[in-house]
Amino acid sequence: MTFGAPSHRIESQLVACARIIEVEAEFIHLPGVIICSYGDQELGCSETHFVKCGGRLSLGALHKVHLIYRAVVHDEISAKQAMEQLEALLVSPPPYSLPFRCLLAFCLSALICPLAFGGSFIDMWIAGVAAFILAYLQLRVAEKSALYANVFEITISIFVSFAARGLSSIRSQIFCYTAISSSGIIGILPGYLILSSSLELASKNIVCGSVKMVYALIYTLFLGFGLQIGNDFFLLLDPHFVDGCYRPAHFPWYLQPFPAWTAFIIVPLFSTLSSLANLQPFKSKQLPVMVIISCCSYASNKIANHYIFNRSDVVSAIGAFTVGLLGNIYSRKMGGTAFTSMVTGVLFLVPSGLSQAGGITANGNGIDIGGAMIAVTIGITVGYL
Repeated sequence: MTFGAPSHRIESQLVACARIIEVEAEFIHLPGVIICSYGDQELGCSETHFVKCGGRLSLGALHKVHLIYRAVVHDEISAKQAMEQLEALLVSPPPYSLPFRCLLAFCLSALICPLAFGGSFIDMWIAGVAAFILAYLQLRVAEKSALYANVFEITISIFVSFAARGLSSIRSQIFCYTAISSSGIIGILPGYLILSSSLELASKNIVCGSVKMVYALIYTLFLGFGLQIGNDFFLLLDPHFVDGCYRPAHFPWYLQPFPAWTAFIIVPLFSTLSSLANLQPFKSKQLPVMVIISCCSYASNKIANHYIFNRSDVVSAIGAFTVGLLGNIYSRKMGGTAFTSMVTGVLFLVPSGLSQAGGITANGNGIDIGGAMIAVTIGITVGYL
């Protein structure tokens, strides 16, 4: 749970571990809590423990935990050895430093700006700077201040939207509001929540899946509402602006959308950096697999969008089906971990699906993002089913 494990497998894996080490136990998993009951249930001499834990996704550490679990279940190492390895893993620092993780956030937003939201060469740098500030506040300020963490998403989305609207209101019309505002907050989109809730609903874990799914939708509404507040606040100061992105043919290349062939460079690069941003070690065998699955996810999404218009749910379902199929083939045939290999591909589906709704702001209406997110979420869930 500390490293972002999907909860649909936690109960079954705990039961398997208890059976191997010959401990009578029962487990119930709720979002953020595991209830463990040890002892004989029939005689009434059981002992109950509540384990409360929260954390964020760390692909490298999560894969190591799965390998330790697999070694214990197959009697390759003892439970005591496994405990020592897990304790060492819990106290180990992240594989990348804070400045490098902020730089990764900068690169991810800069790359997704022209790829998913039609931004120009100038727009991508502004979006990258916004994401750099966002990552620093998230990793340094929000983690140390519980009070600020509660309003972090709203405040940062207001700031990004206000700055993007201010730049787009410049009379020369160089900047695109939708591209900058949407890609600037790409680092706090609930892509991982949607992935884990989809897997839980697919495995009939209704409680955890529905709770996370609803939270992801409400969380997205918060972001859309924050972007709308920032936009409207600037319009109070300067009500004169041009809606939409102004891209006439006589503008130079650095003010035009990127040509289609650049996707062959940006998509693998974005997939690699996205995996590293989720703390996947660079020197690992799984990294190329993640990149390949993510590229296939984008390709299937793009091809489906070419033939199926204005249906982000169906397009997302096709992309999610591709990711789920490839992830399970990799797990069954090559002995890898399906979940960690699929994360990057699904995180790609969320901005790709939302871009078809006009960006995170849904063409100027922050509330409409809820409907767009529901369509993408249902598509991803059906794709896994």
